[in-house]
Amino acid sequence: MKLWAGFSQLSIRNKLLTLVLMPLAVVLPLLGVLLMVWGDTALDRLLITKIRSDLAVAQGYFERVLGEVGSSTTMVAESHALHLAWVQKQTSALTALLARLKEREGLDFIHLHAPDGQLLFTEAGAATAEAQQAPVELHDRTSVEVLDAGQQRIFGPELRARVNVALVETRNAMPSGRRHEERAMVLMSSRAIRDDNGHVLGHVQAGVLLNRNLPFIDHINAIVYPEGALPFGSRGTATLFLDDVRISTNVRLFGAEQDQRAIGTRVSRAVHETVLGAGRTWLDRAFVVNEWYVSAYQPLADNAGKRVGMLYVGFTEAPFRWIKVVALLSIGVMFFVVMTAAALVCLRWARSIFSPLERMANTMRRVEGGDLHARVGLLANQDEIGQLATHLDQLLNVVDVHTVALEAANADLDRKVAERTHELQTAQQQLVRSEKLAAVGQLTASIAHEVNNPIAVLQGNLDLMRELLGEHAQPVRSELRLADEQIERMRLIVTQLLQFAKPAEYAGYIEAVNTQRLIEDSLLLVAHLLAKTQIDLQHELRATRAPLINRNELQQVLVNLLVNAIHAMPDGGVLRITTFDIGSDSVEIAVLDTGPGLGAALIAELFKPFVTRKKDGTGLGLWISRSIVERYGGDVTAADRSDGQHGALFTVRLRC
Repeated sequence: MKLWAGFSQLSIRNKLLTLVLMPLAVVLPLLGVLLMVWGDTALDRLLITKIRSDLAVAQGYFERVLGEVGSSTTMVAESHALHLAWVQKQTSALTALLARLKEREGLDFIHLHAPDGQLLFTEAGAATAEAQQAPVELHDRTSVEVLDAGQQRIFGPELRARVNVALVETRNAMPSGRRHEERAMVLMSSRAIRDDNGHVLGHVQAGVLLNRNLPFIDHINAIVYPEGALPFGSRGTATLFLDDVRISTNVRLFGAEQDQRAIGTRVSRAVHETVLGAGRTWLDRAFVVNEWYVSAYQPLADNAGKRVGMLYVGFTEAPFRWIKVVALLSIGVMFFVVMTAAALVCLRWARSIFSPLERMANTMRRVEGGDLHARVGLLANQDEIGQLATHLDQLLNVVDVHTVALEAANADLDRKVAERTHELQTAQQQLVRSEKLAAVGQLTASIAHEVNNPIAVLQGNLDLMRELLGEHAQPVRSELRLADEQIERMRLIVTQLLQFAKPAEYAGYIEAVNTQRLIEDSLLLVAHLLAKTQIDLQHELRATRAPLINRNELQQVLVNLLVNAIHAMPDGGVLRITTFDIGSDSVEIAVLDTGPGLGAALIAELFKPFVTRKKDGTGLGLWISRSIVERYGGDVTAADRSDGQHGALFTVRLRC
């Protein structure tokens, strides 16, 4: 009560200052604390989201490589050359073939086993007595496998040298009496070799050794953390674990030289228990060798589902920790500045409250004295007091306000009339333009039909002249042929005029077109463009049928597709043209490039008029090309390449 009594005795100015400054002194600091806590939590969640996506990328690449090992093994098992050498028992041919396939497929080893699992051949030659261990049971599968010392006899000396990893004492790791990791982790695949009747002739076993496989782990790191992917100097790392031991990593060892990797160090106890013990993915900060990282650990399981290792990606936390500290300090400074500025503004606002009251009182005295034109005037603040101060001026000026409103309404009406007049004029212009186009089309069709008659007369007279002269026409045979060619040219011009007048109803002269010769002629037309680029031209012309279409129009379509493909590869690439028969009555011509591709959004709009991504293009080429081919019962389609390469694929299907 005493506090309230003291407050009630204050002046209006002090009351206002108290009411305004109390929230500033209490609420703003509280909001600052909440914002700092929220910002700290939000940054941690953002980093966890980032590392989760990084792990997904690394896991995807790991699984892709595992799938490629399986695909390569299947390809070797189904190789005709392998079957032939196997049946004919050509030992040298088998060894050479295995070595060549191993190099081509990027594998570390390829072995051939007998149907009972006995090792027979490696890429280095016939299996040694040491390698010919007891037969193993092989199945068609691809998986991560861990091989003990006995199973490693299938490796050559070079691979065996990579297996043994000396354990390094690591801070926070689980206690262990081991001094070496002598097991091998491999991506391994097995496939049966079968004859034409499905009988098993043997088995192919191939794989990639992960121990000390630095190119593999560096490639994962380059995919997940390319140059510039992490800000503020943070470093990205990737690691493969066999159990809890780093067997391939680009983490550096205790601040040693940059080329000394932390192979042989072990994961921390907390990560070991979570990932290898409980089988859960770790997404959190973790101590890695010698500093803290934002880390993700994914358990790796073998074919039996047993957890045998981990896939890790992470980036150093220190730069982000410094960012967090700087951000929190910045928030504190910002709130202090805001509180100081707010207090100064409140003092200024308190003074501004009394000025309108004094001006209102003075105006009332002047009106009472007979000054009917007295006004309070424009106030700086338009709050409740300011609105009350200006109310008298508003009443006196109501007539002026109404007049201004009426003028504004008249101006708006004039604007709407002008807009409607402009719309009517635009519509009239469009109608006139449409009528002109229709008239031009009718005139074009009339001219084309009228020119056809003298063309027919000329052609008939030439034929009659050739018939009447007989052998006497030989001296002017070249002139008669030239006249025939010019008449044919006139007929083509008339055809194009008719196509302009009725593009949907008229088609050119149909003939059986040799697609190989047509493609060669089209390439001659774009040879000057190809000469200016570093484009490698490839073609595979297997079509045997001759489609029925106007040759010149089809050449126009192909030239348009070739020019588009050349423009899509300004820095060079591969331009591939293929033809082949489809079904019993069609031929397809495909034009493939290695440009940037099209994308789903552009493909959906590509064959509409005026759609283009060229700066100087009209967007009509593909629309006209499809219209030409559709008139002859064919179609033109576009898609992105699906053969693992970037680029676009345009397909022209023609009826025979």
